[in-house]
Amino acid sequence: MLFPKPVHELNFEDVVAFCKRGLPENKQLDYKYMLPKNHEKFAKTIASFANAMGGTIIVGVQDDKNDKPAAPFAGIAYHEKVRNSIEDIIQTYIDPIVFVDVNVCVNKRTDRMFVVIDIPQSNLTPHLVGKSKRAYIRTGQASRPEAIVHPDKLPWLLDHRQKSERLRHILYDKAESHFANYLKTCTVSATGESISTLSLVPMYPQEPLTDYRQVPQLAAASSAKAPYGVMSNPKYPLKPVQDGIAVISNERGVYKMTEFNAYGLVMNKQVASHDEMVNGHVSQTLRVETLGQNLVLFLETARKFLEKISFGGPLMFRFKISNTRGKRALFGKQQATVLEDYLRLDRNLFLTDLQTGAPELLENILHEAAWSLGLQIELQQIRELIHQYTQEIEP
Repeated sequence: MLFPKPVHELNFEDVVAFCKRGLPENKQLDYKYMLPKNHEKFAKTIASFANAMGGTIIVGVQDDKNDKPAAPFAGIAYHEKVRNSIEDIIQTYIDPIVFVDVNVCVNKRTDRMFVVIDIPQSNLTPHLVGKSKRAYIRTGQASRPEAIVHPDKLPWLLDHRQKSERLRHILYDKAESHFANYLKTCTVSATGESISTLSLVPMYPQEPLTDYRQVPQLAAASSAKAPYGVMSNPKYPLKPVQDGIAVISNERGVYKMTEFNAYGLVMNKQVASHDEMVNGHVSQTLRVETLGQNLVLFLETARKFLEKISFGGPLMFRFKISNTRGKRALFGKQQATVLEDYLRLDRNLFLTDLQTGAPELLENILHEAAWSLGLQIELQQIRELIHQYTQEIEP
């Protein structure tokens, strides 16, 4: 990832340390020494990132002939209205406007600063710039960092998004099929069982965000652990799949798979129903507490993985449970017979939602899931449960 922490948490020293790494400008990184006087040209850079894969602009850094940051890394003179200036440029020159995250990193003497602008991959493309209403995309080429897309070529940009959507569906479907294929190789039938699927995937994947050979190391470093479970247990062997890996386990008869993909997909599938004594006889049950534990582990793992591959664009989250009708849903002593054939909850997210708003997101998802399964649970009960599970995650 570009930085070891979310952009909004960066300080002056973090940016200095980043510059010392000597990373050259590329498709997702741009250096500016000053806020450009040509505001339309600056807007073009911002829009080109949003129209492509997103990216980061660091203001206060000179670059050398190799497009690498050049010392000294002292930033620029502090200006308290720089954030407003950037917002004004976006609103004046870009249509539709691009929503960015701006962090003004000030030194200890409060007289110098870096400005880090994080531009997510946008789902509102094409973003047009200036009176001429031209669209640009980021190329990463030193001689031509932004390429113009002429008005008569705009359908290409729209089609590019459609191709990304098709790729997203392919990545999702392939990951789902891996779990089904694994059960077949074990001659295990999941007929009658409820299968839980948690997935997070870039809304508009375009190309691998990391080398597939790096995915095992990234997955191992991302897996969340707690006393109640592990998202992808390292004691089980990794199974290579196209563009990534799958960690598949079977503990106490519970088949489980967590897949990590170089395009940014993370998916967890497992048998969610189990036999439990209810009202004096054995019933197939779905426990909200267990679903909550898995949800907390999954989103924490996905957050770490996406940070490590430096993806900050829009994401599609899905929580699905198949074959739920007739199962007993349990929460503590509360119980209900599920009427729905299946459960499916979708959310459009950004990485920042996982970094700054995870507790509220978890509460809302789990409460809606419990409601869909027939249980009327107070939101405060869900909140306390999520807080407990989150606190138990190992650092």
